[in-house]
Amino acid sequence: MKLKFWKKDNQEKSKKKKSVAREWTDAILFAVVAASIIRWGLLQLFTIPTASMEHSLLVGDFLFVSKIHYGPITPKTPLQVPLTHQKIPFLNVKSYVDWIQLPQYRLPGFTHIKRNDVVVFNYPEEFQHPTDLKTNYIKRCIAISGDTLEVCDTQVYINGKKGINPPEMEYSYYVKTRNAVNPRVFKKCNIWDYVTTNDGYYIIGATPESAKKLANYPFIDEVVLDKSKSDEIEANTYPKSDLFDWNKDFYGPITVPAEGMTIELTAENIAKYMHVIAHFEGHEKVAMKEGKLMIDGVSNSKYTFKQNYYFMMGDNRHNSLDSRYWGFVPEDHVVGKALFVLVSLDKNENFPSNIRWDRIFMGIK
Repeated sequence: MKLKFWKKDNQEKSKKKKSVAREWTDAILFAVVAASIIRWGLLQLFTIPTASMEHSLLVGDFLFVSKIHYGPITPKTPLQVPLTHQKIPFLNVKSYVDWIQLPQYRLPGFTHIKRNDVVVFNYPEEFQHPTDLKTNYIKRCIAISGDTLEVCDTQVYINGKKGINPPEMEYSYYVKTRNAVNPRVFKKCNIWDYVTTNDGYYIIGATPESAKKLANYPFIDEVVLDKSKSDEIEANTYPKSDLFDWNKDFYGPITVPAEGMTIELTAENIAKYMHVIAHFEGHEKVAMKEGKLMIDGVSNSKYTFKQNYYFMMGDNRHNSLDSRYWGFVPEDHVVGKALFVLVSLDKNENFPSNIRWDRIFMGIK
């Protein structure tokens, strides 16, 4: 006996179309899942909110960051609204719950962080958020794990040798002039960052070439590099200890911790590295007792680091909150490598003049 009517009925059911609502739901779900995987493991779009990397990167640059160069890192906070970071857009409420925290692992990448790479990372000092949801910063990796870094009269030295200066590196300059400077003059000199002082002069952020170009205008009396003196102390420079009389232009020497590196816990090393040991090495309790460093209740005379660290600086050397002020970036905080600028928008201009056409698809050096 052939039950053709049964087969026919099944075929008709299988050919029954999905509702429009179901099709849209499936399409949106697929798009969210696909975008989440790409964002986590391949590429992510970032925007530059501050001037700390000028002139290399400008405020309003939208750039792609590669997760696969150094290897994507598994999420620590799994219960999170997809495609969000710390808050749900427009609602200003947390986009995650942190009562489940997973161990993090970095998947293999095809390269390692190198000196002078432009790196996106989670801001280490933001302890109110889980590691993977800390605010994203972007800086240049000046020194890798194991390097000894020193800044002498604004010049960076790595392991006793002059570091490579970024081609678009900026400093702060004090501009003395008898007249107000038209913004178009600053723009012609490729100067985007400038403020008026109380005495009517200007503080600008500029490359040495741009500062020299500005100084050639007849109404400019003088353009002076606004740098610190060698005997000037900035109390807020890392590690914020009376043992070191450092500032942004005369800093170090200091060695960047490396996985497996062992140090003697002298008073100087405790001052330099106690913050790292206490917050980024996975210990329950780190404290000082009778001049000794107590780690999980045990007194130690030596310490061996458990992961690699990096020293980050902004290319705008006098206008950057970086490792000179808050210390090292742990490897488990590294997000990815900045690749290229997708598009760049000048917030001070109207469309279409606000599009910086020369920066579209510009590679990051």
